[in-house]
Amino acid sequence: MSNRRSRQSSSAPRISDDQMTDLVSKLRLLLPEIRERRRSDKVSASKVLQETCNYIRKLHREVDNLSDRLSQLLDSVDEDSQEAAVIRSLLM
Repeated sequence: MSNRRSRQSSSAPRISDDQMTDLVSKLRLLLPEIRERRRSDKVSASKVLQETCNYIRKLHREVDNLSDRLSQLLDSVDEDSQEAAVIRSLLM
C-alpha cells in the first residue's frame, strides 16, 4: 500500500483509478482553458486540478465584483423606484 493511501482515514470512501480518471475527464470538459485545446493535447491530472482551482478562484472574484456592482447600483437608486423593483424581482 502506498504511503499516500495509508494516510487516508479508514472511513474515507475509496476512489478507484478509473473513477479518478473519469472525474478528471469531466473536470477537463468544464474548464475553458483546457477545453479549448485540441483533443490530442495531453494534459496531466495535476494540471487539470491546478486549472480547476484557478478557475474557481476566478469565479469567486467575478461573483465578488458583481456583488459590489450590484450593491453600488442598489445604493444609487431610490428604494421605492421602478428600477429598484426591477432589481429586486431579478434577485428573487
